[in-house]
Amino acid sequence: MQRLLLFFTLFFVLALPLQAAKYFEFTPYAREAYQHAISLRFGESYALLARMKLEDPNNLIVYHIENYIDFFTLCISEDEAAYKRLKKKRDLRLEQVRTGDPNSPYYLFVQADIRLQWALLRLRFEDYLGAFNEVSKAHKLLQENEALFPDFMPNKKDLGILHAVVGTIPDSYKWGVKLLGGLEGTIAQGKKEVEQVLAYAAGNDFIFEEETVALYAYLLLHLDNQEQEAWKVISSGKLRPTENPLHCFVMANIAMRTNQNDKAIQILQKRPRGAAFLPLPYLDYMLGLAKLRRLDTDASPHFQQFLQKYHGHNFIKEAYQKMAWQELLNGDSAGYFKNMKACLEKGRDEAGGDKNALDEARGGVAPEVHLLKARLLFDGGYFQQGYQMLQSRQAASFPQMRDRLEYHYRMGRLLHGLKRYNEALRYYQLTIEQGAAQPWFFACNAALQMGLVYEKQGNKNKAREAYERCLSLKPEEYRTGLHQKAKSGLARLDGGKGL
Repeated sequence: MQRLLLFFTLFFVLALPLQAAKYFEFTPYAREAYQHAISLRFGESYALLARMKLEDPNNLIVYHIENYIDFFTLCISEDEAAYKRLKKKRDLRLEQVRTGDPNSPYYLFVQADIRLQWALLRLRFEDYLGAFNEVSKAHKLLQENEALFPDFMPNKKDLGILHAVVGTIPDSYKWGVKLLGGLEGTIAQGKKEVEQVLAYAAGNDFIFEEETVALYAYLLLHLDNQEQEAWKVISSGKLRPTENPLHCFVMANIAMRTNQNDKAIQILQKRPRGAAFLPLPYLDYMLGLAKLRRLDTDASPHFQQFLQKYHGHNFIKEAYQKMAWQELLNGDSAGYFKNMKACLEKGRDEAGGDKNALDEARGGVAPEVHLLKARLLFDGGYFQQGYQMLQSRQAASFPQMRDRLEYHYRMGRLLHGLKRYNEALRYYQLTIEQGAAQPWFFACNAALQMGLVYEKQGNKNKAREAYERCLSLKPEEYRTGLHQKAKSGLARLDGGKGL
């Protein structure tokens, strides 16, 4: 009888279906859900993810896609309550991912990618220590995965960006680099790795191709000082700015940074709209800024739309400052001070641009109109127009020291844009001589720009001197960004060496 019971027990145990292994796969539903997520069509993405959890419950790639949605939601909304709430979901997702197949190349990669996304979010919400810890853990996971799967391209995408960025971290954040342990890299190394990924994507079906294209363009623009190459990459046809708000943001942003201001306006005016998309109010801000740089008279309504739709805390002071500038350009000084009063009272001053706007508001002095126009025209890439306007004036015609210094600086920038390098260098040198001891950013950026000119001319010694001069200056505004660019320049001169 006991043998019979044992037989039936074994029979039923063996007859039960084995629990299916958990795995990672970008199935057709998963691919569509991912595309909707990176297009800010979250409702459609969530619907597909819910269907996957019912019909394909062991496919853990859903947690990766869900994290993309949370990442973009928090980046755009800057909602601190949501940030605290969604951090708990992140922990649960990582637990779920760790139940997957450890022999899959996605097993470690997905964990690392989720951590990198949260590193950026932690930086956004000023949790710097937490951000560095996330990067450190992500890097270790990626290194381990690289050893196991050296040809796995998604891994190289993340490693490439990490390696390119680490060598340009400003001195004020070197304490964070130490926390990253063995994380080292160079611009050249990272660039090569990302180029490997793009070469693979050109001949294969690569799910992350679009985001890799965007990352590579920013690498070229910000770290390798190749503005035209960045624009060439981003306008290659891989992105769809009329269908995807994030693609619209990336293309317009790089257009505005590469003297393609008219093109940026065209892109932003054709952006996708509708209830299906998570609102991205910053596109309104960008359109207002691009039109202001062209000295259009109708920029303010776009800043107003941004302020009406936006619920975060960055860029608010800047938006009021830009509306104040519009009033000043239109000859309404009372309108300028009205907007600057709002700049004092609303928003926060955590980001560099907002701090600068607040400083202007506290100063209580409106910018000199000719210098303001020159600044805006330069930022829009309208170099000849800006130069012709300033050429009719002399530095001595400006009664304030800051304005005289800015005149030299703006002339240097405009001549630089016109590729009249020797004349630009003379104005940059004047700016440094007269402004090195001042709190403004003019001298620091003049030194940086001298370095870029000399680097372009192949004069490495003078370029190095200029970049080091930039790092020696400590302006109260824009210091971190200027120093990072100078460190990138020194890294390029050293053949891409990082820290």
